[in-house]
Amino acid sequence: MMAKNRITELMGIKYPLIQAGMIWCSGWELAASVSNAGGLGIIGSGSMYPEVLDEHIRKCKEATDKPFAVNLPMLYPAIDEHIKTIIKYKVPIVFTSAGNPKTWTALLKENGITVVHVVSSLKFALKSQDAGVDAVVVEGFEAGGHNGLDETTTFTLVPTVTQKLNIPVIAAGGIATGRGMLAAMVLGADAVQIGSRFVASNESSAHINFKDKVVETKDGGTQLTLKELTPVRLIKSPFYQKIVEAYKEDASPEELKELLGRGRAKKGMFEGDMEEGELEIGQVASIIDEIKPAADIVSEIINEYHEALSEFNADKHQF
Repeated sequence: MMAKNRITELMGIKYPLIQAGMIWCSGWELAASVSNAGGLGIIGSGSMYPEVLDEHIRKCKEATDKPFAVNLPMLYPAIDEHIKTIIKYKVPIVFTSAGNPKTWTALLKENGITVVHVVSSLKFALKSQDAGVDAVVVEGFEAGGHNGLDETTTFTLVPTVTQKLNIPVIAAGGIATGRGMLAAMVLGADAVQIGSRFVASNESSAHINFKDKVVETKDGGTQLTLKELTPVRLIKSPFYQKIVEAYKEDASPEELKELLGRGRAKKGMFEGDMEEGELEIGQVASIIDEIKPAADIVSEIINEYHEALSEFNADKHQF
């Protein structure tokens, strides 16, 4: 049993373990399963039409009586519709990302919603605190999907931010185990957010081809690329090799955008096209070797956390 801390108190959850809101991978089944297991499950709304988000929130509320959240990328074109849906269903927690936290924080908080903003630097962490958010996720460049320009690692980012902020800090990027969770919290984080490990879960809405590819991915099998557009960490797939060739030909940002086109992430992660799809995953995929139920993943992480904590409290680690 873990003692309560600022995040578990704020969110009403058992463990300071949060499942990331990943596009095409984080539907209601995964969110409900993680919440029922004692963490905080998140529905990833960035890949959902408004009516689809409505359905996922309804089904999540039916599947769990525990708190859950919605991740809300602020670049989403119909974000006002998502906001209305979130307020209508009284979703307790919203994680905003990819935009100015001032835009929606006040409205969400007026409706009794806890707001967390995702950042990749101290500068934006401070701006988020000033905007009135309740907590921040600080995401190192080890993470999958879209990422920060500065390539700051989680190990560097967490202590940098926690020294300057008064609000709770959630660490993300490169964390998939209980030992990783303990390391982040020793550095000052109040909780961890984990994405890649939950992609390879039974309840993830990712295509089985993508889940299998994540399990197959070894050390060095991902790369942060497309910084001229929006930095994104991808598996080194056939589509990634097309990006490499484009760089060799000195492709312009416009040409890279044309190569990327539309729907690449859906094609790869949701539809299972391993040749032409965009396959977003974190560096930590190299230590993921099995697809299993989300509840088992939560349990393993928490058990390993306590084992690691006991080890480091033992005499053999005193000096």
